[in-house]
Amino acid sequence: MNQPELPLVDLLDDTHGKPKLLVVDDQPINIQVMYQAFAGECQVFMATSGAQALSICKSNPPDLVLLDVVMPGMDGFEVCTQLKADEATRNIPVMFVTAHTDSAQETHGLSIGAVDFIAKPVNPAVVRARVKTQLTLKFQSDLLRKLVFLDGLSGVYNRRYFDQQFAIEWARATRSTAPLSVLMIDVDYFKAFNDRYGHQAGDDCLRQIAVALKITLKRPADLVARYGGEEFACILPDTALDDAIMLAKDMEARVRDLQIKHETSEIAGKTASVSIGVATRTVDSQGDATALLGMADAQLYQAKQAGRARVLGKLL
Repeated sequence: MNQPELPLVDLLDDTHGKPKLLVVDDQPINIQVMYQAFAGECQVFMATSGAQALSICKSNPPDLVLLDVVMPGMDGFEVCTQLKADEATRNIPVMFVTAHTDSAQETHGLSIGAVDFIAKPVNPAVVRARVKTQLTLKFQSDLLRKLVFLDGLSGVYNRRYFDQQFAIEWARATRSTAPLSVLMIDVDYFKAFNDRYGHQAGDDCLRQIAVALKITLKRPADLVARYGGEEFACILPDTALDDAIMLAKDMEARVRDLQIKHETSEIAGKTASVSIGVATRTVDSQGDATALLGMADAQLYQAKQAGRARVLGKLL
């Protein structure tokens, strides 16, 4: 007995939403055909030029690009080449959909990084099946990359992933003139905690705090990473300073609500707590990505000097 077809959305975890497809074609009728084939299960974005496609891929990366070859100005081969040359977009799979399907063009398309080549006019059932195959492979690859970038102790992202994503988000914020906020988070009196309760209890404390920080985040684009030792860091794209401070205060309160016993702490209540420094880049900010991290770290230092278990923030 045949198994029922698994909906595309069921390939995802619950933080992703519907798969995002970008259809790139200079002929609106071709875009309409693809929209009708996928609108029920996917978010379908449309571009009618290569330049527009590149802009969308950088500002709102899709899970898959369905790309025409022959377009005025920048053709599909050049679009694919530029996507694969950019660190922020190189992992987006590209499927060429074109009426020009001679073996030389197909070979060239695959050689520059495309994952498939589909002939027009398309058969909706066939293109759906091939798109689903590529989305499945893409989501599996994403999962494997995430595993490489996870911190083994805390279960949140590691420093390597933080550094990579911070560079991407800084570039994106610079292009779009959007705010970008960073949080630096330190567990208060953690050495004293380890000395009193032992390293196994210390590891468990860090795991519980990591979970509390992660579940406080509001959007899939927000991330928390273990920055080193008892220090964590968060990236909050498109987030103004006031909103970032509000989120940081929620994190600080949620950690205290864990009621992890810490008798050697100098904080009232004798439970584990965190200090948080916040820094935000605006369109008028002076300085680079390193300066933003440095400001967040300076705000963290001031929060600790002011008595710990608190949040301080500043605009870059």
